[in-house]
Amino acid sequence: MARKLGRTTDTRMALLRNLATDLIIHERLETTEAKAKELRSVVEKMITLGKRGDLHARRQAAAFLYNAEANENEDVIQKLFSDIAARYDERQGGYTRVLKLGPRRGDGAEMAIIELV
Repeated sequence: MARKLGRTTDTRMALLRNLATDLIIHERLETTEAKAKELRSVVEKMITLGKRGDLHARRQAAAFLYNAEANENEDVIQKLFSDIAARYDERQGGYTRVLKLGPRRGDGAEMAIIELV
């Protein structure tokens, strides 16, 4: 069963879309451990779509990810399908890594770094 993260379905999906978009842009995020573990499955599915590379996969990824600029000359979908998918062409899953950092100072939440391998 998926983690609910203390949110309703629509806010949870918006959170995961936002985190997935940011992870594709920056390739490394610091967040809570529960969010990182939940984000892992979402991002791995997006990279699998990127590896498929056809028009339908591109439209599915564009429907989920937010339309953001990765840098001055490409957006998130272009980066996912050209750079990131090509990097994992020979790899059969396991595209992300979650590293535990320990508790956050303010509220004691377990923190983690999620990054693309």
